[in-house]
Amino acid sequence: MPGDYQKAIGLIDEAHALDPNKVIINDEQTPYELHYARKMSSYLEKRNPLAPETVRLAIRAQHFRRWEIRRDSYPMSKPGYHAWRTYLKKRQAEQAALICTESGYSQEDADRVAALIRKENLKKDEETQVLEDVACLVFLDDQFEAFEKEHDEDKIVGILKKTWGKMSERGHQLALGIAMSERASELVKKALAE
Repeated sequence: MPGDYQKAIGLIDEAHALDPNKVIINDEQTPYELHYARKMSSYLEKRNPLAPETVRLAIRAQHFRRWEIRRDSYPMSKPGYHAWRTYLKKRQAEQAALICTESGYSQEDADRVAALIRKENLKKDEETQVLEDVACLVFLDDQFEAFEKEHDEDKIVGILKKTWGKMSERGHQLALGIAMSERASELVKKALAE
């Protein structure tokens, strides 16, 4: 029996709706992680409109309940950042897999969603690459302009290079179509020129 996709998406979005961090979207306060998940799904439609449900669920749950584990709960260093991210991926994958099984998906499908969220076999697994492309596109579209104001230019250019290096050619094509401020566009051009 196939899983109940609408039930799974509903449970994921119910959790996203609990995020106390808010953004204004169309003059309405929206929980940030719900906004982020919707952006992820929107970019998936551009990147791979025929993606299977397992990919759609992983995309929607990629930051599942992320706000519960604050960045500052880990050391504010590069190793601390990586430890935080590793823990989040593992936790988010486990929680999303539970939602999948609660929604009637097989353990195999739930495990696949979890593996995608953990970004296993990036660059070798096309579906994992799709998730990475989508996450990078959402960063560039939704988070980059605010992020670049908080860091010096060298760090931003380095992050843009790393982001670009994680993406596929199709991801690059979509990224070049994102409307950005003049300053953000200059930084992207600089990163790509180096």
